[in-house]
Amino acid sequence: MASSDKSPAPTTARGSAETTTPGNPMSMGQHVVDKGASMLQSLTPVKQISQHVCTFALYSHDMCRQIETHHYVSRLNQDFLQCPVYESDDSNARLIGIEYIISDRLFEALPAEEQRLWHSHAYEIKSGLWVNPGIPEMIGKPELESLAKSYGKFWCTWQVDRGDKLPLGAPALMMSPQGVNLGKVDPELVKKRDDKYKISTEELKESRVEIEEPEWINPQADYWKQHGKGFAIDIEKTEMKLRAPFP
Repeated sequence: MASSDKSPAPTTARGSAETTTPGNPMSMGQHVVDKGASMLQSLTPVKQISQHVCTFALYSHDMCRQIETHHYVSRLNQDFLQCPVYESDDSNARLIGIEYIISDRLFEALPAEEQRLWHSHAYEIKSGLWVNPGIPEMIGKPELESLAKSYGKFWCTWQVDRGDKLPLGAPALMMSPQGVNLGKVDPELVKKRDDKYKISTEELKESRVEIEEPEWINPQADYWKQHGKGFAIDIEKTEMKLRAPFP
């Protein structure tokens, strides 16, 4: 069993009925420091975030485990997006991972062994699972048309769905929903999301019929569909490099 599939040994942060992250409440002094810093510092990278996306993800090593995810997207250029991923859109939401999204042009230039770690977005977009809460479809459709041809690599660093109160163990590779067997999202998860945002995934699916699908989705992506195999990280001891990088 790979490290990312292991449930870490019990800690003081686990095993209780409390669902919040362990730690003392914020002090007044810390609130003052944070408020002052936000006024004086630029926080430029964070301010480049321009989109909130709600969708779903599945663990590569156990696709029966599915989670709702909230991606906060910033675009470095037309071919590359980066997204911190949270468990929800609440103010105290926990940061659970990071996803990188690239165009099909960049994806095709990757080595085959790297491509296996990525997933396609066409089904996620066309099925209505990928939504921008609060944004009318008409406004978001040009971006959706572009994203339908993109690929993502998503590492989950905090497996909150198994009850971890802290980010424990190895990162887990995540996959996107697909329209076949293990790739289908639990309807109850979708209904819960739809009820929250007062949307209909089915209606979104119908409205996206005309979004053009990629002519070809590289079979190295969504590797499990072709080969029935996922990927997981294992942590092992290794010899340290003892030589300094300079004289």
